[in-house]
Amino acid sequence: MNFTDLKHFLDEKVAYYNTPDFIAEDPISIPHEYSKRQDIEIAGLFSAVFSWGLRKTIIKKCHELFGLMDNDPYDFIMHHSSDDLKPFLKFKHRTFNATDTLYFIHWLRWYYRKEDSLETAFIYKDSSMRAALTGFHHLFFSLSEAPHRSRKHISTPERNSACKRLNMYLRWMVRDDDQGVDFGLWKNLKPAHLICPCDLHVDRIARKFKLINGKQTDWRTAIELTENLKKMDPVDPIKYDFALFGLGIIEKF
Repeated sequence: MNFTDLKHFLDEKVAYYNTPDFIAEDPISIPHEYSKRQDIEIAGLFSAVFSWGLRKTIIKKCHELFGLMDNDPYDFIMHHSSDDLKPFLKFKHRTFNATDTLYFIHWLRWYYRKEDSLETAFIYKDSSMRAALTGFHHLFFSLSEAPHRSRKHISTPERNSACKRLNMYLRWMVRDDDQGVDFGLWKNLKPAHLICPCDLHVDRIARKFKLINGKQTDWRTAIELTENLKKMDPVDPIKYDFALFGLGIIEKF
């Protein structure tokens, strides 16, 4: 398939999958259950961080977590007591355990006491996503209480990670195309700067189309894929995540 045909094919798949019809079975459905900005940010962060394994399980565990917060995450994080945290001691999703959960809640309260949006946690003088993700990682673990074990749940380009889950979270928060899927809450970060979330399914389809040549799936791979997608749309390259993911997990292309 030549470049023109590939672009046309992927554009058609973006139009097909970038609709609310596919929200219900995807982790993005969790932040869509909320309307307050901070609730969307918090629900989106946990949903993205939990996003490995079966999507049904991810959604189920998110519902379990936010049920413990009375389905009012921002209010809970800002006003909970120590007794309110006891039920979280039994919470677990794969390798994400109670220690991680309690630190996430602790960090979010510390952060929202200073800022009204998580967007500022990703904004640094260097507008690159490498700087944004690296800076967020350092900020997230800047507190003295930060457990070392939780570092595996917030990836960073410094470890050459593809940062799939955080890149997906940024897509949700930043892209704004009025299609009703991504939220477009954050206006200081631009869609053109985003990096494609490079999960197993996206990676496999991208290799089929020779959008990736590197053997590993790491930060360099995510950059390589994104640069090739920019040849199709330099303003909004990450819209093709819909096409690659849909082809991979839904169509089993």
